[in-house]
Amino acid sequence: MNHPAHGCVLLLDGTPDRRRGALPNPTAHAIAGANPRGFLAAASADVVQLPAMAGPQSVLAYLQHAVTGTGPLLVWVTGHLMIPARRSTELHLALRESTPATVRYTGLPWEWLTRTLRDHPGPTLLVIDAEADAHARPHVAAAAREGHLAAGVPACGVITPAAPKAPLEAGPYTRSFLAALRTGNPTAGPTLDPAHVHHQALAQATLPEGVVAFQHGAFGPVLTNPSATPVVRRPAPVPAVPGFGSPAPVDTAPPAPAVPEPAAQPDDDPLPRILAAAHAGRHNEAANMAAAWEQQTLRRHGSDSAEARLWIEVRADLARLAGDHPRAAELWMSAAANRLARGGPADTEALAALKRAHYCWQHSGERARRLAPALLALWEQVPDSVDATADVRARLTEEVSRPVAR
Repeated sequence: MNHPAHGCVLLLDGTPDRRRGALPNPTAHAIAGANPRGFLAAASADVVQLPAMAGPQSVLAYLQHAVTGTGPLLVWVTGHLMIPARRSTELHLALRESTPATVRYTGLPWEWLTRTLRDHPGPTLLVIDAEADAHARPHVAAAAREGHLAAGVPACGVITPAAPKAPLEAGPYTRSFLAALRTGNPTAGPTLDPAHVHHQALAQATLPEGVVAFQHGAFGPVLTNPSATPVVRRPAPVPAVPGFGSPAPVDTAPPAPAVPEPAAQPDDDPLPRILAAAHAGRHNEAANMAAAWEQQTLRRHGSDSAEARLWIEVRADLARLAGDHPRAAELWMSAAANRLARGGPADTEALAALKRAHYCWQHSGERARRLAPALLALWEQVPDSVDATADVRARLTEEVSRPVAR
């Protein structure tokens, strides 16, 4: 299939108070790690993730740049929607500094978002999986039901009540939506109908009480159908790491058709199929397939080849998907060390691998302390990594000072 022009995916993470040590938004992280570039019905695409966003004018600038192209545009919003505490009912997407008392100055006015997206000349899709607190929820729910939340932009999603504690996993709607995107529709054409994906996500997700689901507008050809046109991408997300929160293209994971046996055809790419098994929960099967293909690669290209190094990153992402974050951190550190040795600290792929290692290390529990020295040594090779190294040292200090249980 010939897809149209260059597209764009913009991931807006409206999660406040990151400076206070909150974990990265797991919903935003799941989207970034699920191959958002591969979602688009476009021959090529930019993916820009805005984690730890600070300043509405900065976010507006990214929005204005995103709408300049004519290809499909997917904007995915997660985090918190807020209403100013006093004298206003204007909806805002919370940014890093936002509180209900300050959001009218520190948040992104929702009207800025929808007004800018209406200027996009190509097909547009706005997907929202956001929370609203008790003060904002009646206003947000009414806006969602009446269409004011979409304001003329093709949109779908859910608004959920704000949880008392930060969630540790992605929201159920996003998980189901991503699963539907990965699976595709073998009976459909080259593009997916967002309305169908939305309803499929609602049907399969276990949604919390009080959720408001909505769908508005006429959807264009934004989402590709992987069952019709599998697209191979390199795996792994680039999570936000302390000190490295500036917007950057996201190197992401492939879509997922069905699972094959390793074949002798050198041009067959197994990555989408391996990732399909992993995303379906068949982690041992995915690991075995990866090991078989890695051995073929080692025999064909040698252990020092770029192809062999890629499989380290594949195994790292499989470990993360299986929930083995310590093993994933070790493998990503190995990948980062290899890239740093070859390309130096200016190598963007080395920095991306190091960010992934840091994220997995943060989720490694009791084994994080054992991994910390190696991670610290890698960060110390990278300029302007003061916050990242401080984060690792703080964890080491915390572990040393923690009382020993008797």
